[in-house]
Amino acid sequence: MIKPDAVTDGFSGPIIQQIEDAGFRIVAIKKTKLSPEDAGRFYAVHAERPFFQSLCDYMSSSHIIPMVLEKENAVEEFRTLIGSTNPAQAAEGTIRKRFARSLESNAIHGSDSDENAAIESNFFFTEQELNG
Repeated sequence: MIKPDAVTDGFSGPIIQQIEDAGFRIVAIKKTKLSPEDAGRFYAVHAERPFFQSLCDYMSSSHIIPMVLEKENAVEEFRTLIGSTNPAQAAEGTIRKRFARSLESNAIHGSDSDENAAIESNFFFTEQELNG
């Protein structure tokens, strides 16, 4: 998912291009805006963390671009492509190193497991959208 800061900063195109150049196939994509309630549901796993409310506020502040991607070993490959959560520690050439503003405004979200990828895909897309 391309986060609000990267969408607002006009980085959606270059980020999508980098994803495709890395060999990912986009299965589903759309531009949408999360309500604060939907952001809370999406990030419910962090509900007890001190940053939860600011995360929900940020993620509902502007448009996002969720995507479903395909590639062999997709989760691990994508985590490498996007780089460290903290862009200051991200490897050169990664999406977060190139496009993130800060630790919180870090341009992109990537699922951390195949199970979470399925859950997150179903959060944003219907079966019909995924199976087109």
